[in-house]
Amino acid sequence: MRETRGTNIEVKKNNRNHIFRYLCAQTQTVSNPEIASALSMSLPTVTANTREFIEQGLVRETGELASTGGRRAKALRVAAETGLALGLDITKNHIGLALADLTGSCLAYERIHFPFAHTEDYYRRAGQELEAFFDRCQSRQTELSRSRILGLGISFPGIVDLTMQEITYSHVLGLHAIPFAEVTRYFPYPCQLLNDANAGAYAAGMHAKMPERFFYLSLSNTVGGAVFHHGTLVQGSSFRCGEAGHMTIHPGGRKCYCGKLGCLDAYCAAGILSDAAGGSLEQFFEYLDAGDVKMTALWEVYTSDLAMAVNNIHMILDCDVMLGGYVGSRIGAHIEQVREKAAGRNTFSEDGGYIRACSGGNRTAAMGAALGIIETFLEKI
Repeated sequence: MRETRGTNIEVKKNNRNHIFRYLCAQTQTVSNPEIASALSMSLPTVTANTREFIEQGLVRETGELASTGGRRAKALRVAAETGLALGLDITKNHIGLALADLTGSCLAYERIHFPFAHTEDYYRRAGQELEAFFDRCQSRQTELSRSRILGLGISFPGIVDLTMQEITYSHVLGLHAIPFAEVTRYFPYPCQLLNDANAGAYAAGMHAKMPERFFYLSLSNTVGGAVFHHGTLVQGSSFRCGEAGHMTIHPGGRKCYCGKLGCLDAYCAAGILSDAAGGSLEQFFEYLDAGDVKMTALWEVYTSDLAMAVNNIHMILDCDVMLGGYVGSRIGAHIEQVREKAAGRNTFSEDGGYIRACSGGNRTAAMGAALGIIETFLEKI
């Protein structure tokens, strides 16, 4: 009897969670009968749960839907602003600030020049920038309240060990074995830390048009990666799953910052392109679009190395590969060259359609960090 009771409680919890997640995913109002049909649940089960959500302020009735022959159904919509999440993306020279609601929508994003230093002053000032950012959000949307902030997600470019609760290593930021508490104590919210590539993958994975499984290849100051699988990130036993930047593509080749020779990072980090254009990746692509001979030649070599790595990843994982980070978010139509070259290396005669480009721009990591906070909340519904 006890086992049956436990099972029933679990079923009710799962039903409740599925119903709320369904509501969060809708861009228009829906009715209880529509939810019941979409989730293959009984109408009384759905109605009981949505009534609870309304009482808790998580869902609103917004009128009635058009009649289909009987009594008009109530129109329901998630009260998205009742749960807010902040995202902070820390990079070498900037911070990205994002605000998301329960539906995963980005309500605001800002990027500020803010050179990193592992000091008390840096984190205090970052906290001040975060509060000022939310103040600006409130001035535009008065219904936003600090009391509704669920937490802060912080994205770092480095190995983030969730078991040890420390930033194990960050080459870009010059960090080694930094406890989470040395960072989080400066922010007045529950905090979650994650690797920047994982944050980017998470933001992409929450997009309705993405497949349930893909590899996210981050092409920024360093090259990183992450595996997204059925709604979650695959972490690996040492939280280094997806570190494609240290895949060897040219044995005995260029020296990587890790000290080894021929790593992908030494050939496809964003600096390979931006350094040739005065430090500006935007300028590089402008030159490329204009047909600059030097930039075209550099892009030819870059895409050949990138296609080699992407093909290797695809051969092992047999899934889509998303190009993210600074390069992936700016690649635009130039992705076709990567697809063509990857297709030419493919043993199974596939085209390169499995290669995608990140559409979130610079905000991807900050949004992914914020969405991690939202997901933690949804898991408890």
